[in-house]
Amino acid sequence: MQQEILINWSPQETRAAIVEQGVVQEVHIERALQRGLVGNIYLGKVMRVLPGMQSAFIDIGLDRSAFLHVADVPQPAVPASAADGEPPPPKPIEHMLFEGQTLMVQVIKDPLGSKGARLSAHISIAGRMLVLLPHDTGVAVSQKIELEQRDAVRQRIIDLLEAQRANGNGLPTCGYIVRTNAEDANEAELLRDMQYLHTTWSGIKNASQRTAAPALLHQDLNLLQRVLRDMVDERVQSIRIDSREQHGVLLDFAQTYMPDTISRIEHYSGERPIFDLFSVDEEITRALGSRVDLKSGGYLIIDQTEALTTIDVNTGGFVGARNFEETIFKTNLEAAQAVARQLRLRNLGGIIVVDFIDMNMAEHQQAVLAELHKQLQRDRIKTVVGEFSALGLLEMTRKRTRESLARVLCEPCAACGGRGMLKTARSVVYDILREILREARQFNPQEIRVIAAPAAIDLLLDEESQHLASLSEFIAKPIALPADSALSQEQYDIVLF
Repeated sequence: MQQEILINWSPQETRAAIVEQGVVQEVHIERALQRGLVGNIYLGKVMRVLPGMQSAFIDIGLDRSAFLHVADVPQPAVPASAADGEPPPPKPIEHMLFEGQTLMVQVIKDPLGSKGARLSAHISIAGRMLVLLPHDTGVAVSQKIELEQRDAVRQRIIDLLEAQRANGNGLPTCGYIVRTNAEDANEAELLRDMQYLHTTWSGIKNASQRTAAPALLHQDLNLLQRVLRDMVDERVQSIRIDSREQHGVLLDFAQTYMPDTISRIEHYSGERPIFDLFSVDEEITRALGSRVDLKSGGYLIIDQTEALTTIDVNTGGFVGARNFEETIFKTNLEAAQAVARQLRLRNLGGIIVVDFIDMNMAEHQQAVLAELHKQLQRDRIKTVVGEFSALGLLEMTRKRTRESLARVLCEPCAACGGRGMLKTARSVVYDILREILREARQFNPQEIRVIAAPAAIDLLLDEESQHLASLSEFIAKPIALPADSALSQEQYDIVLF
């Protein structure tokens, strides 16, 4: 299916949308203030070595020194003669590092609070299909690739490297980690990724030889660059960007690393905002809601929690099929297409449970499952789908690559604390009455003043006025009721005089 990539750039935010046949399928957002340091490679200077903690503090040019543990420092290679016996004990950090030493390190954890960044001297450079390990040898395979496929995938990479060396196009001896995306990649795609990784590593090495520590040698790719690295394949017809300056930056990056994409990169100079071409902003707004309407009249309810995401399928107003079973089947088929799209659009990851409408016929279940698998093939992120459970639920897992769209754009509601629900005004009123009684018994005040939202105060003065009067008489204290429109429905304050 043909794709188009739209990029909306501004100094504070970059947004990229993938469009298939006029329909928005994915949205990626990166904000300048929220870019982390993870993946960045620095030439650092050892400031302190702490034998008691088997760690060191490294100056990489930040406000606080970064932390490096001995477990993240490569150990000296074991001689071949000694390799057959017991492995030697790890070398202490004070025997490997000294104050003032320059060291190439990579950030593996961002600074947090008063703590500096966490570093590793095991350098890794991520590509689309592979991860390059410049200081290692051998080929490892991602644990997310099925166990029975790992040996075949590893051997395929080894054979490709040997074939290149036999043809005189040998790449430097390095280690590789095979990512899940490489499982279905062809030889040309793998070679392109290897060339990109080695070109990047060569640039890092050259920078380290002509730069004084501390210095940034390599910054992890921004969204513009990741669009070319991760999202462009033979299906992408064009990449349009609305910034002339960044269009040039993108062309320079493509010229160095991915020359085959240059012809597809275009500068958009239209009067309308680029995202208005396919109503991307409207799609983003809809993706932040819980309800997704289907063309047939059915709908999905999507609920994202910390533990998992649930998707409920409902027939709604759809009654168009010949019988009830056919109505359910057609709704579920359409829902399977919508579910696959919403996973990509909202970038939902982790455990996902879909509650399709109960189907009595096994062939209908298999047809819905087949349709879901078909739609998920367009997703570049690996998704594992199970079978229907005894309760008719479908479980799946989708790899988390970044925060979901809702987590990037939204925060928990200040009024409900992220529950998605508020107490009714009547529930709040009853809480207030109980609290008044508790405070009156504990402190014996002269007067009590209740400050609450207008909805609660109105209820106390109207329908619940008799209960309030009875309570005031019981505690023998006057109760004043000023309203404060700045308070949410659940908020109230009881002031004692």
